Amino acid sequence: MKEVKDLRLLIDSRYPVIVIETWEERRALDLLTRIGMAESRPVFNWAVTEGLNRLEFSDAPAFTDTVEPEQVLQHIRKTNQPGIYALCDFHPFIGDDPKVIRLIKEIALNHDKVAHTLVLISHELTAPAEIRRFCASFSLALPDDSQLRAIVQEEARRWQQQSGQRVSAKGDVIPRMISNLRGLTRDDARRLARGAIADDNAICEADLPEINRARFELLDMGGVLSFEYDTARFSDVGGLQGLKAWLGRRRDAFIGGVNERDNPRGILLVGVQGGGKSLAAKAVAGLWHLPLLRLDMGAVYNKFFGESERNVREALALAETMAPCVLWIDEIEKGIASGDNDGGTSRRVLGTLLTWMAERQSPVFLVATANEIDRLPPELIRKGRMDEIFFVDLPSLEIREEIFRIHLRLRDQEPQQFDLTMLAGASEGFTGAEIEQAVVSALYNARARSVALSSGLLLEEIASTVPLSVTMAERIADLRNWCQSRAVPADGMPVVGDAQ
Repeated sequence: MKEVKDLRLLIDSRYPVIVIETWEERRALDLLTRIGMAESRPVFNWAVTEGLNRLEFSDAPAFTDTVEPEQVLQHIRKTNQPGIYALCDFHPFIGDDPKVIRLIKEIALNHDKVAHTLVLISHELTAPAEIRRFCASFSLALPDDSQLRAIVQEEARRWQQQSGQRVSAKGDVIPRMISNLRGLTRDDARRLARGAIADDNAICEADLPEINRARFELLDMGGVLSFEYDTARFSDVGGLQGLKAWLGRRRDAFIGGVNERDNPRGILLVGVQGGGKSLAAKAVAGLWHLPLLRLDMGAVYNKFFGESERNVREALALAETMAPCVLWIDEIEKGIASGDNDGGTSRRVLGTLLTWMAERQSPVFLVATANEIDRLPPELIRKGRMDEIFFVDLPSLEIREEIFRIHLRLRDQEPQQFDLTMLAGASEGFTGAEIEQAVVSALYNARARSVALSSGLLLEEIASTVPLSVTMAERIADLRNWCQSRAVPADGMPVVGDAQ
């Protein structure tokens, strides 16, 4: 077994301290037991609840006076017979206790005379600087697709034996379920597979979103990366025919992954606020039937030096674990805009992102949105970083009519009962968000007056609204001028005219 061989190599390489970050404690202890038996070396296990005992003998009594961290380290330091010592959940005791840190260092410094190996097992552990040079890290391998398939099949057999009912599965749902279980430990994958089967005695399409949701929660990123549970149907986005056609041509290439080097990598959506960029970003995942992750650039930044870059690296690594998926960075200019007012943090975050964009191999499709293109550094928006830059313009007359139809239907109104052509003409210069708000406000007024929603009430709301295209006409005109020769119209039409 490769894991046993790799861990044994670290021990034989005479590293005094080995750090294993994992949720699978029992599996890590099993590996150490097998190594100890193969090498005829004693293996010990310590937990703060029981103290130190021999791992190979489950009924062996614990050593006396070894419950406290300082006590067990003193015991190990005084022992002359080399051994492997697995210290479980030791992370709370090495952060602030100088005696504990010093004892670990003394054991490590004495390794040439007595070859004790301390194995620190925890879900998360950062070695203090004093002992870091004596440490080696080891990661338990995650199950591959064949192992995940075996786990699902085993859980199906167990359920069939317990319930006496055959577990059904249709179409390609098993391969897709296996894809959604990637990145999880064996135990977590087993629990999710068991839950999906027990829910309805079947493995079906409806189980996949729930598995994705649970998987993301298990791979928690503490707010930096969030899982968008309800991706918009692409039919809920008015217009954007050029973008829809572009995505349709590349769907099979991205999901099929025949040529990894030339697979679609990402797009940048530029446009006015409220124009539908965020909805379009969500709809990419809906069109391709992929999970959507949102990277919050505001949550990335940390006051401690280097932590912001680490947050980005961990978020991108998690996105790769969730692959294939769509990674959405909303208003990207707010997180990596060029400038030197933050001690260079934004430049380092940008460098981390650019390196990942250039080197990633996993099928993660990046969708970034921006309102102020002039604030983005040129190295991000050049060709090669993104497949294409799309400009989301103010909606045309036909698209405004479609947006009215969508939002009326979403609120249980019959679009054919309204003069959509008149409403679209009256709302010239409105964004999709402004049209939606006009519908919402008109509905409130209708309820307050105890009347049905009508075209007249909608016209009242339109007339009382000053659209963004008027209040920020100059900035929108500048954005249009920039995009005219540098971006592809998302609606498939050339960018002409001014903001008004």
